[in-house]
Formats: sequence, structure tokens, C-alpha cells
Amino acid sequence: MSRIGESATLRVSRLANDLKRAGVSVVDFGAGEPDFPSPPVAVEAACRALTGGFTKYTPGSGTPELRAAIADLYRRDFGAPWTAAQSVVTVGGKAALFEVALAVFEEGQEVVLPSPSWVSLPEQIRFAGAVPVDVPTTGADGFRIHADAVIAAVTGRTRAILLNAPCNPTGGVVSSEDLRRIVEFAASRGLLVISDETYMRFVYGGLPAVSAAALAAEFPETVVVVGSFSKTYAMTGWRIGYLLGPKEVVQAVEVIQSHATSNPTSFAMVGALEALLHAELSAVEMIAEYAARREMLIPRLNQVPGFVCRPPDGAFYAFPHVAACYRPGRQGSVAFAEFLLEKARVAVVPGAAFGSDDHIRISFACSRATLAEGLERMTAVLAD
Repeated sequence: MSRIGESATLRVSRLANDLKRAGVSVVDFGAGEPDFPSPPVAVEAACRALTGGFTKYTPGSGTPELRAAIADLYRRDFGAPWTAAQSVVTVGGKAALFEVALAVFEEGQEVVLPSPSWVSLPEQIRFAGAVPVDVPTTGADGFRIHADAVIAAVTGRTRAILLNAPCNPTGGVVSSEDLRRIVEFAASRGLLVISDETYMRFVYGGLPAVSAAALAAEFPETVVVVGSFSKTYAMTGWRIGYLLGPKEVVQAVEVIQSHATSNPTSFAMVGALEALLHAELSAVEMIAEYAARREMLIPRLNQVPGFVCRPPDGAFYAFPHVAACYRPGRQGSVAFAEFLLEKARVAVVPGAAFGSDDHIRISFACSRATLAEGLERMTAVLAD
């Protein structure tokens, strides 16, 4: 446990919630949680399951119907070869990533990880005993993941390459060409490519949604995909994620899950299945609104004194460079985030949590009115 620390995103949410409970008006840009309701069809299906008594244990890897529907989705959209037996439903995408880390990584191994990265990824690698090897990305090109840099970080100790694209916190993406080069190289070395595609649908500016699943038929022993219902369907509290990949990896994850959580929540899986089958319009409308918020937010962020921010290509986070705002007493992203919370009553996540101390993360998974209020508050305290 001495290797890992508390999730910075949850810590910011806790501090902001403490202020809210004390009656303080806080604009919360910290949590990566959609402000949309879960799809009504999912809620209604889960309620029917509850009232109908579907409240007992299910198979540990998830209901057969949901596993089959997930495999069918990836076969239809990306030509992936996976069957229901090569999918496992997990307690959120976070659990899928944690369980595959425990299943695959060992002491003395390395895992190549583009950075900045989501706070839990390096901690999960360390928890499993391996070492994360950061591959820096840069704001100059929107924190894109490039094959040359990833491949150059591979050594004889590398076990896997772990990608998160679109990326939390940067919004950085990977092109289909770079992804193919990474997977081809990994296959030639007997490595896994674990692709965290929680934000796969959240891309802007006409960019295509890119999934490693499109390469799974060609490289069946290399590609592992992790996904989640939390963001795409605004179902964060339902805690339903999934993993697809080679049979041996899936079976290992199933064994770990059998001891860690048993099955995901029974009636939540019923709702998730309904969302997958019948809530596409809800997802499309939500992503369109995020695109509109992005268009409104980024120009105004660049008007905040000391902020420099490129439009993110994906996800629903802005990752402005804010080092020009640092002063004695608020030097570094942690102190600056505390300053914004104390003086402006705006909650952001320090970039240090993700591996970049010159940035902060701002979630635009909140209303346009909330975004405008937070921007005004930050501008006022920084102008002073």
C-alpha cells in the first residue's frame, strides 16, 4: 500500500462536497461524471428486474445476455472475433482494469503508459508489482499518442502497453495508423496491448472513433479492450464495465473477480443491457451537447488570465496549462487548485495527479450555465 496513493479526483470531490454540506456555493469542475440522467429505458428495465425479484446472484462473469450483447456490439462495429465467452462484465471499467493488472503484471515487469494518464492506471500497475514507464505526450499537438514514442519505451522487461484514448485527463487521441503500428509491434514481441476505451465515443471535430477491437481478428492474442457504461450512457453509479480479449486473459480476470466481487449487480446488468440495445439516441444527444460545451468553453478558458488551452480532441475534459498563474504560496498545480477552491469556490483537479504539474483538469460534464459561472469566478480572482 505504500506504493500507491488516494485517487486525486475523489479527494477533490470530497473536499468540494464538504464545502457544499457547509452551505458554501461551489462550482465543481472536478468529477468526471455526466450531468445527464441515465437512459429512461435502462432505469425502467432495472426497476422491473427489482420488482420481479431479479435480486440474487448471477454467474460471476455477468449475465449471459449482457456478455453476448457486448460481444455482438464489437463484432458488428469493428469486426472483432470475440464471443460471449471472451467477455466479462465487471464492477465498472475501473475494476476491469484493476483485475487485468492483477492477472497479467508481475514483479520486475514494466508497463508502457502514455502520460499524462488517468490517476488510477499507474497506481494499479504498481499495486500489481510492476513499474509504469511513462511516455510523455505534449499539448502542442493535443497530447496525441504516437507509435514511435511508445515503441521506443519498450524494453526486455515490458509486459504490456496500456493505452487510454481518448485520454482522461488530456482528451488526447491515437490515430488508427499509430494504433496499428503499436499493436503490430506488440504482437511481434509477445506483448499485450490493453486499450482503455471508456471515452471511445467522445471525439470531436469530425474525428473517427478508434478502437483496438478493429485489430483483434488480426492479432487475437494481443488485444484487450476495456469499456464502460458509465460515461457513454451516464450510468456512473450503476458500476457496470467490461473486458474483452484473449481467452486466457478473460479467464484469469474471471478468477480474480470471483474472489473480489462475485458478480456485478444483477438488476444493474439488466438496465445496462437495455441501454446497449435501445439507448443509442440518448448517447448521441449527450455527446453532441458535450461538443457544444467544448466550443463554448475553450475560447473563454483562453481568456482567463494565465490559462492556455488547446481544444481537446476527445473525452470531456479541458487540460489548460496554468503555470503562468503560479505565485508564492500557490506554486504548483496542487496549491493552485487549493487556491481556486478557497478563493473562487471552484473545484478543479491538479495536473500533478496525472503526471503534469503545469496543468489542471476541468470537466465540462456540467451545464453551460455552470461552466460560465466557474469561468467568471476564476477570472475574477486571477485578475485581482
